[in-house]
Amino acid sequence: MPNRAERLSRILLSLPPGLYLLLLFAVPSLMMLFASFRFSGEYGGLAPWYYIEDGQFTLDLTLENWQRLFESDIYLGLLLKSLAYALATTLICVIMAYPLALMIARSKKRHRDLLLLLVILPFWSNFLVRIYAWMIIFSPQGALTAALNVVTSSLGLEPITLMFSGTAVIICLVYVHLPFMILPLYANLEKHDHRLLDAAQDLGANRFQCFWLITWPLSLPGIYAGAVLVFIPSLGIFAIPDLLGGTNGIMIGNVIKQQFVESRDWPFGSVLSLVLTAITLVLVLLAAKLGSPAGENNGKK
Repeated sequence: MPNRAERLSRILLSLPPGLYLLLLFAVPSLMMLFASFRFSGEYGGLAPWYYIEDGQFTLDLTLENWQRLFESDIYLGLLLKSLAYALATTLICVIMAYPLALMIARSKKRHRDLLLLLVILPFWSNFLVRIYAWMIIFSPQGALTAALNVVTSSLGLEPITLMFSGTAVIICLVYVHLPFMILPLYANLEKHDHRLLDAAQDLGANRFQCFWLITWPLSLPGIYAGAVLVFIPSLGIFAIPDLLGGTNGIMIGNVIKQQFVESRDWPFGSVLSLVLTAITLVLVLLAAKLGSPAGENNGKK
């Protein structure tokens, strides 16, 4: 009876999120998968997936959309470029977020709330407003560009332009997603048992050894969680490349938006979206596997 009640409670608890994923993820993904094998309509959208001629039912499906993806170097190149931008954003966020999260976790308790408030403070303003602010900062007439060009001219180099470049896209991606790396890291680091560090120091370990052998391995689940929260939205984002990247900073998310909104080529847009979804699922499963506690894995073995 207890086991039966426990199974029933698990089913009831997992039912709402299961239905949520089924209706808002699985079903739309299947619809996009089906759309990827259809022809584009005469005026955009989707053409009928069947036709009846002389009383005979015939499917009107094709593999041309998938062939178009793998035969063109442009789309694969943009996908690799987007992966590189997302990876660079994630690595920079890890480097910047780790010391800050560690400082917050080890600060006095009365200061933590204020520090966490400062981390989430950018969320209080609109996303596009913050992007427009960076457009002003990166503009050719902005103080930052002018200061950099003074340095480059003194070194005998050509003037640089930050606006409409890959550099501007990555900087803004880091700015937007940095809190998503700090918060999981802080949640992980705050739970560490400081007695482990005291024991290591009693055994003769220095500060670097304490960090590398104790703090760093214990913080890996927080890094994996933060990496997923940063990498996935960075990979599919389109607003930042649109406003700050121009033609030089275009990413795969911009192409997907273009296929659905401007070109109205829904079948090929579905192909690109499915590829992006597949990459996302692989990364989530990999992060879940890497972030699982070692003790739990050993217990399963």
